[in-house]
Amino acid sequence: MWAVLVLVGAAAASAPLHSHHFDGEKVFRVTPHNEEQVEFLNTLASNVQIDFWNPETITQVKPEMRVDFRVEADKCFDVQSLLEQRGVEYEILIDNLQTVLDAQFDSNVRATGHNYEKYNNWEKIAAWTADIAAQNANLVSRTQIGTTFQGRPLYLLKVGKSGSNKKAIFMDCGFHAREWISPAFCQWFVKEAVNTYGSDTLMTQLLNNLDFYVLPVLNIDGYVYTWTNYRMWRKTRSTNSGSSCIGTDPNRNFNARWCSVGASKKPCDETYCGSAPESEKETKALADFIRKNLSTIKAYLTMHSYSQMLLFPYAYTYSLPENYAELNTISKAAVKELTSLYGTKYTFGASASTIYPAAGGSDDWAYNEGIKYSFTFELRDKGRYGFALPESQIKPTCEETLKAVKYIANYVLDHLY
Repeated sequence: MWAVLVLVGAAAASAPLHSHHFDGEKVFRVTPHNEEQVEFLNTLASNVQIDFWNPETITQVKPEMRVDFRVEADKCFDVQSLLEQRGVEYEILIDNLQTVLDAQFDSNVRATGHNYEKYNNWEKIAAWTADIAAQNANLVSRTQIGTTFQGRPLYLLKVGKSGSNKKAIFMDCGFHAREWISPAFCQWFVKEAVNTYGSDTLMTQLLNNLDFYVLPVLNIDGYVYTWTNYRMWRKTRSTNSGSSCIGTDPNRNFNARWCSVGASKKPCDETYCGSAPESEKETKALADFIRKNLSTIKAYLTMHSYSQMLLFPYAYTYSLPENYAELNTISKAAVKELTSLYGTKYTFGASASTIYPAAGGSDDWAYNEGIKYSFTFELRDKGRYGFALPESQIKPTCEETLKAVKYIANYVLDHLY
């Protein structure tokens, strides 16, 4: 048995990209219409290894909610039969996940190096952070705010024209490893900042009066793993004592009603909240940086995918934040801006009621630290491709999202506190 394991390990190490293939794996969309069907899905999930794409866990499923999940090839027939037997409404969103994953790289842009319209691996993103700062010293500087569990540097870009006591907006991407469109947006944002400064009136005004702290990838170890081993990885890559399961969900690892709802205490689960708040080096580095700069950071934006939503606190409770009306108004206007470009439809609202309750998120934590403009973006799409969004959608996704981000930033600039 050990010999076999060793062989597998050796083969995996030298294997080409992606030791795990998703051939024949399907993504189902199921709509349970009553508690009985929800209960059936719970039973199904406890008997078959199911990867929930949206919502993130079975515990969040309610009647009339659309549920997207991935099923391994050898289980697809059984799952489909059971759904039909029980009369549960379903459709197959993705018939063969590997085909869709292969088609992700559909951009006709030919590039070997870093490219804004392609998905870039960590090596390329890391080099890009150095290059963009070196080439735009008047607008961009790079610092390191910590290291990941596996020792990779957590780079942070400060984007803005230098000036005294400027307020700032913090934006991060790449919390969840498989949400590749997220880091793509952080890179796009920085590109647009340096390319349109001096020509775009709004961008120029924003950069003259505000600094943007941009963290291009928070969960670097996980992101690397999605490129080398397993495209559908979500969590960090830290080890868990007493368990062979790897990783913590970084967006359940913050000290905001930590692990009280919508999170798991089991290390093998995708929404594992970690051994304690900020148990992850990555989340602690982010939280430490924000705490250290609380007097200047006036807005917090975090980029996720997918489902086309703009969310604000709270996620850990159905209670509404003190400035709910203001956050709702900002969101409505930001979404209107976003939609104006390509007609992409977004929903918006307080997290718990708009999607589902979940504790330990970075947005709720930042809000409770006193950052009253705190938003989570769930970028494209609505499930047609899900996490396997093709590269041809990077440009339109980033262009429309930029409009919303600029709107929010401008609002914050006009309402500094």
